Parts: sequence; C-alpha cells; structure tokens
Amino acid sequence: MTKDLPNGLTYAQAGVDIDAGNAMVDEIKPLVRATRRPGADAEIGGFGGLFDLKAAGFTDPILVAANDGVGTKVKIAIDTGIHHTIGVDLVAMCVNDIIVQGAEPLFFLDYFATGKLTPEIGVAIVRGIADGCIQAGCALVGGETAEMPGLYARGDYDLAGFAVGAAERGTLLPKAVAAGDVLIGLPSSGVHSNGFSLVRRIVEASGLAWNAPAPFAPGRSLGEALLDPTRIYVKPLLAALKAGDGIKALAHITGGGFPDNIPRVLPDGVGVLLDLDAIPVPAVFGWLARTGGVAEAEMLRTFNCGIGMIVVAAADRAENVMQDLRNAGENPVRIGKTIAHDDGEQVRTSGHLKLS
Repeated sequence: MTKDLPNGLTYAQAGVDIDAGNAMVDEIKPLVRATRRPGADAEIGGFGGLFDLKAAGFTDPILVAANDGVGTKVKIAIDTGIHHTIGVDLVAMCVNDIIVQGAEPLFFLDYFATGKLTPEIGVAIVRGIADGCIQAGCALVGGETAEMPGLYARGDYDLAGFAVGAAERGTLLPKAVAAGDVLIGLPSSGVHSNGFSLVRRIVEASGLAWNAPAPFAPGRSLGEALLDPTRIYVKPLLAALKAGDGIKALAHITGGGFPDNIPRVLPDGVGVLLDLDAIPVPAVFGWLARTGGVAEAEMLRTFNCGIGMIVVAAADRAENVMQDLRNAGENPVRIGKTIAHDDGEQVRTSGHLKLS
C-alpha cells in the first residue's frame, strides 16, 4: 500500500527554481551580446548555438575543439565570495589549448552546475566568461545552468567549458620541430588554474584565512591574489603566427607542468633542455614552495612556475619571433632549446628556479 503524496508539490519545493534561472538568462544576455564576432551574433535562448565559418573568413578549415574546467580553484571562489574572475579561467583553459594547435578560437559554451542557484553569483560568473571570450576574440554562443539540489551542497558549484576553433588546412601546429630550436617562454599571471588541490593544502597548513594579507602580494588578500585569472595568450600568438613562419610549436603549461606538457609537441628523438635560471618566477611560487616544503621537481610538475606558454621557434628566426611577440604586447624570454633525445627524461633542466 502506497502512502498518499501531498497535493500541489512543485519543482521549486523540490529545490529547483525555474524562475530564478530565467531571470539569470535575462540578465546575462547583454554580457553575451558583447562577445559578438564575425560568424556569430552571440544571441542565446535557442536550443543550439550557430557559427558561420564562411562569414569568419575561412575557406578550407580544420576544426579544433577543446574542453576543460578550473579544478578546485572554484572552491576558493566559493569560500571568498569572489566570483567575477573564475569565468576568465574557464575560457582561458580551453582557448589556450586551441591556440597551441595554431587555430583561432571561434566560439565558446559553458556548463554551470550548482546546488542552489543564486542569480547574482551566476551573473558574476558569466560576466567573467564573457570577459574571457572578449580577450580571446571568440563568441559566447550558448551554455547550460543546472540546479541540482542533493548533488551539490547549497552554495557550491562547478564549471566546465567547451571551445571550438579553426585553422586553414595545412597550417596546424606543431610542425618540423628538431634539435637546435629555441624555447621562448611567455610569462604567466600566477598559478593560473592548475595545482589548486596542493595550493589549498598549503594554505591550510599555513593557518592563514582567505581574507588575510597575502604574504607574496602586498595590499591584497590571500584569496584575491590566488584568484588572479589565467592569462589568455590567443591574440598575441595569433599576431605572431600571422607575422611570420618561425613558430614551429606551442605548449600550454597546465596540469603536469613542464615535464608532462612540453613532450606533447615533440617528435621522437627530440627532447628539451630548460634553463631554469632564465625563468622569471613570481613571488607566489616561492611562498608556496617554502610554506609547503615543495621540492623543485614537484614544483615543475605541478605548477607553471611563471611560464604559462612556451613557443618553439627555429633558431634562425627566434629573434624575429620574439620581436613579433613584443610587438603584440608580450614579454618573451629565452628559456632553453631542443636537443637530441635517445633515452631518459625528455625534459631536462639546468640551473634552479629563483624562488624569492
């Protein structure tokens, strides 16, 4: 015998507020429209986002897709109540993976899941996503907001992003990397969006609260400083790629750091020798290493240590590539070279990180 259910039970009483979701969509529409670009009108509300490759200027394109999240960095955003930058991270982690293929990011979609939708938090997150899309030159063509009580705790949320780009056939990277090429590093803005499970353990061990002064960033709170968004390298790299043909490969330094990401663009028989003395290391990494007692090898495999993107350039074109990057607003630095590799570690190092 079944127990009678009370009459009039609603979806809202079950924890899902459709009206709040609709209100959030109305608020983010102007943010989304700001990301318009040739090929996309950046209007949302349909069942799918549209993109016109011909209107974007492509004739024989290869599509390149990437998806990612921001990991446990979202927990710091939740704990601090600082939500307006985490969306930039979400875009960055996807579009930086597209530009390394030599492709131009075209459009982006997001997935925002939460236990209880608070529209002002959702709008702040989408504001960051729109900002990231503008920095990358890609259109925000759609997304999904999922309110899931019982799966996420009230106030918790997670993010996933999806980006698609394109390159003309025959222009994809990497290409013809060989021993003797030059490694050029592009500075990071800090920790970016990798290694935050370790970061959070170190902060816990330090005994500092998120609103405490950051030991490595005078005048800022610890939470605010650690939430500095991931740099988006798309526009300067597109400019450098269009300026000449000296770039052979690009490596986004994300999870796995240097030893796991650089080999992804190297052919068999080629390794790299990294000059650690040449890397400009932001103060945050020195604080993390000292406070957590993190060994140099672990730092290199967990964090970007100050280099968020590596450009592999032909030796005879390296200075031209560096000048093209400077012209695009970057501050490139030579951090090593490619070498012949038979066995052992494919990524070798000389010197030591300058952990201040």
